[in-house]
Amino acid sequence: MNTYDGISIPMAIVDLIPVILFFMAALLLLKDLYNKLYKGAYALLATGSIMVLTGGIFKALWKVLVALGICDFRALDISFFPLSGVGFMLVFLSLVGSLRKHEGSLLAVVAVPEFTSNMPFVALQVVGCAGMQIMLMLIAKKMKATKAIILFVIAFITMLGMGYLSAKFDDTSSMHWMAQGTNIISNLALYLGVRILHKNWQ
Repeated sequence: MNTYDGISIPMAIVDLIPVILFFMAALLLLKDLYNKLYKGAYALLATGSIMVLTGGIFKALWKVLVALGICDFRALDISFFPLSGVGFMLVFLSLVGSLRKHEGSLLAVVAVPEFTSNMPFVALQVVGCAGMQIMLMLIAKKMKATKAIILFVIAFITMLGMGYLSAKFDDTSSMHWMAQGTNIISNLALYLGVRILHKNWQ
């Protein structure tokens, strides 16, 4: 039995699903927006996507190590909110920059110490996720892609739900599964919405 009784091997494997879905959505956005964003905005999009992806991989890897009883490498767990929170904010800012038609540059420095509270990064994650979905809704509206708008609304609501669950999180198995289910729905809706935009951009 590991220290975190709520973490099992199936749960650790399932935790990779939203990471893979986000990775596929990010790849499509990076491909489709390469010639549509200014260099500064595209750099933010790429940097933010890599940070979110890295945070997700680290979190999933930590769960795998704990579930297998190998070790409790806390640095992998602790890095999740700083990386994903700032990463989502950068993705949001890149999309804002694309609509405002100007080139800018931002410098993000991320430290991963042992924070007593993740709430500042949870707030960044919620604002960044929500902002990203709103900007994608505006892009879909311009394309008159109604189905994409609906999917981004679903992703928006479930991402806000993830923020709420993060604030209320305890280490029980039921809470882990609830958070994972919400995260999968959110990233699946994001990916499907981005796929619709991808088809419209072709």
